[in-house]
Amino acid sequence: MHKEINQYMNVKEWIMLLFLSFIWGGSFFFNRIAVSELPPFTIVAYRLSIGALFLNLFIRMRGLRLPRSIGMWGSFYIMGLVNNAIPFTLIVWGQTSIASGLASILNATTPFFTILIAHLFTSDEKITVNKVIGIVLGFGGVVVIIGADVFSTAQVLPQLAVLGAALSYAVSGVYGRRFRRMQLPSLTAAAGQVTASASLLIPAALLTGRPWEAGASSLPVLGSLVGLGLFSTSIAYIIYFTLLSRAGATNLLLVTFLVPITAILLGTFVLGEQLAANQLVGMVIVFVGLISTNLRRSLFSFSRPVEKV
Repeated sequence: MHKEINQYMNVKEWIMLLFLSFIWGGSFFFNRIAVSELPPFTIVAYRLSIGALFLNLFIRMRGLRLPRSIGMWGSFYIMGLVNNAIPFTLIVWGQTSIASGLASILNATTPFFTILIAHLFTSDEKITVNKVIGIVLGFGGVVVIIGADVFSTAQVLPQLAVLGAALSYAVSGVYGRRFRRMQLPSLTAAAGQVTASASLLIPAALLTGRPWEAGASSLPVLGSLVGLGLFSTSIAYIIYFTLLSRAGATNLLLVTFLVPITAILLGTFVLGEQLAANQLVGMVIVFVGLISTNLRRSLFSFSRPVEKV
């Protein structure tokens, strides 16, 4: 018997969703501050190390332990690579050249990549008419966002890097289904994959920079590293999995709409960033595409579908 999920969120769950969107939107804000003084690998290594520390402390407080199975840790490393190490690094590198708001909009294409990958590699998440419409609108929005920058390699490569991060997140979303089959607690899986990805990024940071010199960075940069690790990683995962169990994946998808808004507001009012008109128009098109993919009823159907729990 499956645990029932609330179709409608209560006030507490809405507050949790808004806070999650704020701290995930804040990650783009923190990245933009950190890249002013530190290289990408160093930033991501600190983020994952701090996140792993707090997640491991949290699961121990809950009476949970990380598994010792070599096979499980192999899965943790694959998941940590595609869900943390690769996308975090690509986003940070992209933000050396583009605004935090624009990066967050491009990152909002993750659901579209997820739909495509799930269709190819799963048997129970096939593309529907609504999803096709959503994908077309979503990538159409990306074309509008990039606009004339397509003729400027200096601008296109950072934007493609963020899109690559979205693709990596999509791969992790499909790959992560195996943890559910393993009946591994979600928070344990989160702590395991963040710990694994931290162990991958620390050597990369040592080879490409001097991470021990981060202590000499300015106070805003140090604060951004703590914000990335504590809030945007460890606390974000705790809220994410709590909401997933209480409100379900469909309601949780709403955070995809809210994160770019948070990032844009922080970038505009704190960092003084500005988004061009085509970028805002593209964001609207992406959001319409997300709505289309999440509709329970076909846009071309006049009969009400029967949903089974």
